Amino acid sequence: MKNRQATNTFRAFRNRNYTLFFAGQSVSQIGTWMQRTAVIWVIYSLTHSAAMIGFAVFAQQFPAFLFSLLGGVTADRYARYKILLVTQTASMLQAILLAVLILTNHYVIWEILTLSAILGTINAFDVPARQPMVHEMVDDKADLANAISLNSAMVNMARLIGPALSGMVLQQFGAGVCFIINAVSFIAVIGSLLLMKFPDFKRPAVKKKVSSELAEGLRYLKQTPVISKLILLMLCLSLLILPYDTMEPVFAKVIFKGNAATYGYISGCIGLGALIGSFLLASAKKDINLRMVLVLSITVLGAGLILFSRTNYFALALPCAVVLGLGSITPMSTSITIIQMEAAAHMRGRVMSFVAMAYFGMLPLGSLLIGTVSQKLGAPLTMLCQGIAALLIAAGFSGFLKVSEKTKEEHLII
Repeated sequence: MKNRQATNTFRAFRNRNYTLFFAGQSVSQIGTWMQRTAVIWVIYSLTHSAAMIGFAVFAQQFPAFLFSLLGGVTADRYARYKILLVTQTASMLQAILLAVLILTNHYVIWEILTLSAILGTINAFDVPARQPMVHEMVDDKADLANAISLNSAMVNMARLIGPALSGMVLQQFGAGVCFIINAVSFIAVIGSLLLMKFPDFKRPAVKKKVSSELAEGLRYLKQTPVISKLILLMLCLSLLILPYDTMEPVFAKVIFKGNAATYGYISGCIGLGALIGSFLLASAKKDINLRMVLVLSITVLGAGLILFSRTNYFALALPCAVVLGLGSITPMSTSITIIQMEAAAHMRGRVMSFVAMAYFGMLPLGSLLIGTVSQKLGAPLTMLCQGIAALLIAAGFSGFLKVSEKTKEEHLII
C-alpha cells in the first residue's frame, strides 16, 4: 500500500525530461533562496527599514511586471528550453556581479537595487517559458497536476533549506559567499536543460504583430472566465497577503531580538510548511476538487498569519511559521495547475504571462504597501490585518467556487 502511494506521489518522474528538470532546478532553487534571503538581510542591516525591504522587492519584481507580456509572446514564438538557457545563464551572471560587489566591499543600496531590477527583467522572460514547459515534459497529461505539485514541493524544499543555510553562511562568511553559491548552483539547471530531448520546435505558421498577439490573449481571457477569475484571485493575494515576507526580518531582529540565523530559521520553517502542503497536493487523487483545495489553503494561510502575528515567544513562533507556510504556496500552485489544465495549448505562454503580470505586478506594489504600513502600525498588527484579509478573500472566492460548480453541472446536463 505504501509503495503504491509513493508511486502515485512521484508518478511524474516517469518522464525523463521532467526528472532532469526537477534535479537541476532542485539545486538551483536552493541557491536562489539563499540569495533572496541574503539580499533582504543586507538591505535591512544597512537601513533598518521595513519600507526599504518593500522597495527592494519592488525593484526586483516590477520589471517582471512591465515585460511579462512580452515574455509571454516570446514563449509562444520560440523554443522554450532555449529561452530558459538564456535566462538561466543571465541569472548566473547577475549573481556573480552581486558577489563581486559584496566581496570587494564597494557597494551602496542603489547598486543592489539595480541588480535586483535586472533579475526582475530576466524573470519576465523566464517564468512564461518555464511554467508551460512543464506541460511539454509530461507525456501523460493526467500526471500534469502531480508534476506541478512536485515542482512546488521542490521549490518549497529549497525554501526550507536555502534560508536556513543562508542564515548560517551569513553569520559565518557573509552575504558574498551566499551569492557565489547561487551562481554555482545555476550550472546544475543549465546542465539539465542541455541533456533534455524535445521534438524539433515548429514556429507558428502565421506571424502576427506583438500587439495583435497580446490583444488575442486578452480576448481569450474574456472568453474563459475560470482563468480570468483565478488570475484576479492571484492578483489580490499578491497585493495584500503574500508580501508578509517583507516583515520577517523585523520579527527576527526586533520582536524576537535575534540575528541573521533567527531570520533563516523563520524562513526555513515557513518553507517546511509549504513543503508539507506541496507533498499533500502531489499525493492527492487525480480527481481531487482543486477549487476546494484552493479555498482551504487560503483559509490556512489566513490562520497562520493571525497566529504568527500574535506570538512574542520565538520557540512558539516556529510552529506558527510552519502553519503559515502550509497555506502560503498552495494557493498559487493550485491556481497554476487549474490554469494550465484549462488553457489552450497555443495560448499557454500568453496566459502564463498574464499570471506572471498579476504576480510580479501586484507583489512589488504589495511589498511597498505592507512595508509602509508596518512602519506606521508595526509588524504584528499589520500581519494580523493580512490574516483577516486572507480569510475574507477565501470567503469571497468560495462564492465563485459554488458558481463554477453549478455552471459545470449545467454544462454536463446540456
